[in-house]
Amino acid sequence: MLSRSSFTSLVVGVFAVYVVHTCWVMYGIVYTRPCPAAADGAAGGCVWPYLARKPKLQLSVYTTTRSSIGAESNIDLVLNVEDFDIESKFERTVNVSVPKKTRNNGTLYAFVFLHHAGILPWHDGKQVHIVSPLTTYMVPKPEEINLLTGESDTQQIEAEKQTNALDEPVSHWRSRLTLNVMVEDFVFDGSSLPADVHRYMKMVQLGKTMHYLPILFIDQLSNRVKDLMVINRSTTELPLTVSYDKMSLGKLRFWIHMQDAVYSLQQFGFSEKDTDEVKGIFVDTNLYFLALTFFVATFHLLFDFLAFKNDISFWKKKRSMIGMSTKAVLWRCFSTVIIFLFLLDEQTSLLVLIPAGIGAVIELWKVKKALKMTIRWQGLRPKFQFGTYSESEKKTEEYDAQAMKYLSYLLYPLCIGGAAYSLLNIKYKSWYSWLINSFVNGVYAFGFLFMLPQLFVNYKMKSVAHLPWKAFTYKAFNTFIDDIFAFIITMPTSHRVACFRDDVVFLVYLYQRWLYPVDKSRVNEFGESYEEKSKKKPHRE
Repeated sequence: MLSRSSFTSLVVGVFAVYVVHTCWVMYGIVYTRPCPAAADGAAGGCVWPYLARKPKLQLSVYTTTRSSIGAESNIDLVLNVEDFDIESKFERTVNVSVPKKTRNNGTLYAFVFLHHAGILPWHDGKQVHIVSPLTTYMVPKPEEINLLTGESDTQQIEAEKQTNALDEPVSHWRSRLTLNVMVEDFVFDGSSLPADVHRYMKMVQLGKTMHYLPILFIDQLSNRVKDLMVINRSTTELPLTVSYDKMSLGKLRFWIHMQDAVYSLQQFGFSEKDTDEVKGIFVDTNLYFLALTFFVATFHLLFDFLAFKNDISFWKKKRSMIGMSTKAVLWRCFSTVIIFLFLLDEQTSLLVLIPAGIGAVIELWKVKKALKMTIRWQGLRPKFQFGTYSESEKKTEEYDAQAMKYLSYLLYPLCIGGAAYSLLNIKYKSWYSWLINSFVNGVYAFGFLFMLPQLFVNYKMKSVAHLPWKAFTYKAFNTFIDDIFAFIITMPTSHRVACFRDDVVFLVYLYQRWLYPVDKSRVNEFGESYEEKSKKKPHRE
């Protein structure tokens, strides 16, 4: 059986291998080996770029309710760019007619053609095109109202909005269409074409050489939830912003892989809003900062695992609550559960929600250990039994109760006042939403005060030996990493501020660790002292 240290070393080793392997995979994505014969000017086995011939091109965007077209019937031309320059970026907004079928929760498709100027796309044998839906289905955000007056920001008077259930997905309009063309004059090796790019390539034989036509790409990562618009039955026209920019081969391959990853998340049940958080990381972040974010995220994952492991190991072996604030444990459990319910009510990304849920379950288990609670089932009815406390534990409870008494004079009026203010001035979806928001605002704004009882107990006992310092250390690293993620991943502002609040608390714990040196006669987190353990060891002759 592996010891704890060897198991941790194994996890760190696996983590290092994972990081190296990921870097190698990323290098393989960004770097593409060119055709070796191209350096000698030979054409054998190489696939040459058609754009090197400098053809005169035209860009046309059509809309239709069908996913495939064979002629120009039942389609609408919404954008036509003559003398299209692949090197020049642009952005144009056009109004698109919305067919009746689309207004009745149907789908509207955009067909983007890149073809020779002066020739219709379906008459051009060297045209390339790509299809993208301009609509998606999503549950609309519930309307928020003032719970006392019933006033809302927008009065929804349309009959369809009044009759639609809040949990029923409705058709939304994608107001942005982002186009790219790979502009590098790159010569591919015909025998080893990258699979990711190959599906976007269309090749033609020109004389004795094989050429690939311009690679047209639609950037789906730029389709954000904030740009979606609800389609009503009365809507006849909607704006569409078409933007274009050139793209390198390395970025194209990277973007294809990222879009495939987002699609895989959707296949696993992630909603449009969940994947939108992932899209935001790639679209709204500089590529160099994105690479830094990747390394930060991998270390966050490692520290999360090690923190959970050491925290569970600490509480699993703990037999005494000497020096530990039971009130702090209860409050941490309450606040973690409230935060999880708040994030759930706010429909926060699963990237934030899942770790919060795991943390809430662990905190509930720690409460069971702290209260020395056992659960016995009498049929379907549980019976709770609580253990007894020693004299030293009762002394700790006295310090704990004393700290909570002083805190209650400050904390309760602040929480009640904040809840009353939010009820009068802020709009909510429901009374439940107000209740959860009031609790969570109290947790975020004043929750750090509930960490003070543990600091007070440490001060009274002049010791911090009873605390789980390994778990604290890993959580501290994660707290500093969360400070970075607070600016990258979309989350409620109060949750973002709480990340910085934890930094201050940990610094106070560090100061107490420095202030109170190790006393070998004191009990540690497992209810043992160093001197007792020395006495138990057999003497060797």
